This record gives sequence, C-alpha cells and structure tokens, in this order.
Amino acid sequence: MNWFDIAKEYQEEYVKLVKKLLQIPTVLEEYDPKNKTAPFGKDIKKALDFVLKTGENDGFIVKNIDNYAGHIEMGEGEEVLGILGHLDVVPAGGKWHQPPFSAYEADGKIYARGAMDDKGPTIAAYIAMKMVKDKGIKLNKKVRLILGTDEESGMRGIKRYLEKEQMPDIGFAPDAEFPLIYAEKGIYSFDITGDFEDDLIESLEAGERYNVVPDECTVVLKKNLQKKFIKFLQDTKTHGKVFKNTLTVFGKNAHAAWPHLGNNAIYLMINFLKNHTKNPIVHFIDKYLSQDHLGKKLGIDTFDKEMKELTLNTGFIHYDGKKITLGVNIRYPRNYEFETKEKKIIKAAEEFKLNYEAKGNSKPHYVSPNDELVKSLHEAYKKYTGDLDTKIMSIGGGTYARILKKAVAFGPNLPGNEDLAHQPNEYLVIKDMIIAASIYAESIVMLAGE
Repeated sequence: MNWFDIAKEYQEEYVKLVKKLLQIPTVLEEYDPKNKTAPFGKDIKKALDFVLKTGENDGFIVKNIDNYAGHIEMGEGEEVLGILGHLDVVPAGGKWHQPPFSAYEADGKIYARGAMDDKGPTIAAYIAMKMVKDKGIKLNKKVRLILGTDEESGMRGIKRYLEKEQMPDIGFAPDAEFPLIYAEKGIYSFDITGDFEDDLIESLEAGERYNVVPDECTVVLKKNLQKKFIKFLQDTKTHGKVFKNTLTVFGKNAHAAWPHLGNNAIYLMINFLKNHTKNPIVHFIDKYLSQDHLGKKLGIDTFDKEMKELTLNTGFIHYDGKKITLGVNIRYPRNYEFETKEKKIIKAAEEFKLNYEAKGNSKPHYVSPNDELVKSLHEAYKKYTGDLDTKIMSIGGGTYARILKKAVAFGPNLPGNEDLAHQPNEYLVIKDMIIAASIYAESIVMLAGE
C-alpha cells in the first residue's frame, strides 16, 4: 500500500487540525498539583481536550489521565505500541515575523511556536493512525498516541500517565529527526545560587528555561555607564540598547542541545560587566562558563564515540540585588563520570562563595541499532524517502522515548532541513509532514499489523 498517495488526500484535514492546535498558546506558566482540572494551566488543558475530542469524533477510543496526559487508541491485543507526542511548548522569545501563535501559512509552511516541537509531528502521527483505521487494517497490538503536557519542563505529565496506564512494549516519539535517533544523551540541570549585594548591579535578568539559549539579557545599574557600554557594543560588534541605567544586549535563541547554534546573551553581558564589578557571579560565569559550550572550563568535558561530546548551556540568570540564581543545563554521553565531574562544579562554585544545587537528572537512553524496532522504522523511512545513505544517529535533545523501556525518536525533520525548534519563526513544511504521516502509517502496520 502506498501511504503517501493516501496521505495527500488527508492534507487539508491535517492543515486544519494543526492550525487550530498551534493557535493555543500552550506555554507552562505555573504547575499547580492542587488544580485537578488544569494542573498545567487552562491553555494546555484546552489543547489536550481538543486533540482527545478530535480522536473521539473520529471513532477512536480516548482516555484522559487526570488532565496530566491522555491517549488515542486503536487496535487490539495485549501488547502496546506507543507513539509519544507532547502538546506543551517553550516560551516564544525572540523576534517573530508574525505573532508566534497565529499559525500563519506562507509558501507551503506554517509558522508557530510548537510547529515542529511537537504539535505538527503529533498531528502527523494522528493522521497516520486515522489512515490505518480508515483502511480497516487489522492490528494485533493496541496502538496508542500518547499526549503529554509537560515535556518541556519536567515530564510530570507522562510520568503520571505511566503510573496509571500500561507501559508500551515498544514505541517511538515523533519529536526529532529522520532517519532515526537510537540514543539520547543524559540531561542534567543545576543551579548556582548565592546571597550578596553589589555596588554596581541593581538587577540582572535573562532567560526562562534550562533548555533554551537566552537571546536577551538586561542589567540595571546603580551608576551611569552609558558611554562605556555604547563603546563596548561598538568594539565587540554586539547588538544592544541603553536607556538611562538599563542596559540590554541581544544574542540568539537556540535549543540547549545545540548551544553552539545560538549566541548566549548572558555571556555577552558578562563580557561587559566583568571589567566594572567584582560581583562573584559575574566572575564565576566569566571563568567557568562564558563562550564554552563543551564544559572545558569546568573540566567536565566528555566524549563518547556514539553519543559524541557533552554540551553545556547557561539558560537563565535572576538577580534582584540580593539573591542570585543561575540555571545551567548539560547534555552528557553515557561514559560521563557523574560524581567526579559534579565535584568539579561544586569546587568551582565554592571558589566564589556560591552554592551548587542539583535540579534534575535524566540518564542517557540507548536502543541498539541492531534491534528489530530500529530496523523496522528505518525501513519505513527509506521506503518513502529513497534515502539509503543518511545514517541513524544519537542526539543531545531529550524526547519522550527515554521514558519507555524500548523506544526511539523518529522524525519528522528530514535530513538537511533547517531546525528552528526553540527559536523564533519556528515552522513546519506541510509537504514534509505528509511524508512523515506516510512513514508513520507504514511503521504502525509493520510493528502492529497482523
């Protein structure tokens, strides 16, 4: 069966569904476990309800798990094939050509925060399920599109889901790149904190999340350094602005898994401030973090043949003139010596009388390239792209695949395509999503069909 020819007939439906979903601003504002109706906020709840209702209207079995997650199900049998998508998105920072939740369409693309991470791919997987269902193909496994709500900020949604529902036997997450990601680095975050006042700095702010390279950093000073700041901008060719004693620099957003693709605004500001203050956090950042996305300054750099190098991102800084919190995120390969490296970070913080606070650690995820799951999915990819050369890979990004015992990240970004996840003007290519839906339909039949 040629699923691509079939998928083209569903293109109009795909566009309609994905636009409606993209127009819901599903950024987590606050997690409230006491709110049984909408623990992650009304917009995330609205998105979950919308997708589940769509599935119900199309004749699928649907289930809402405590408003933390849900699934859309077809097929039968004891085993479960899980397809894991998420409805939450990171904040829409940076400069957008159009409002980030307008889901505007131009030149065969749809622009919106979440277009590729992960609403566009999730709806492509849904369309794949609908095609298989509409064709009446017999399945000997349950196939569940599992809808997470908190992937970008803690994975509490999918964790609650797995407390209540069967762990899928196999699965894939349409939340990365083709051909296939069989290994994901560990993801670890920590804070550097302290209490101190400063003769120069009244406040210092940048970033919101560990997993985004901040594109703007603002400092409010207690004295006038306008002329020196303007000269700094000119000498270093840094983009910024000044209003009285409020100074701002502009960098470039990027996903924390690929910090070298961004330009961290915190580092740009520190490059100015280090010559005008003895503030400990300024000099800690300058000595151990600035312009080093491999962790070499801290002495934690690590390399693995398959998972490649460790990467480091300084995601945010909040200083109110008294208390400081600096958020750092690392993506580490499986041979990372955690306890040894952690001691180096603690020692570096103590040098400046700062504190180290561990925040979260998701260990590396690995499925053998020779596993039947990997081979089957790769065959489906090759059938609909004709790409026999691009190798399967490991990444620094973290997907829901790592939550399951045996799952991989699988598309939908095609090799060579621009990847703007977590960046301004994120977009999906409609034609590519139809190809992805074809691949996912083929995969469902290969993995769950009789």
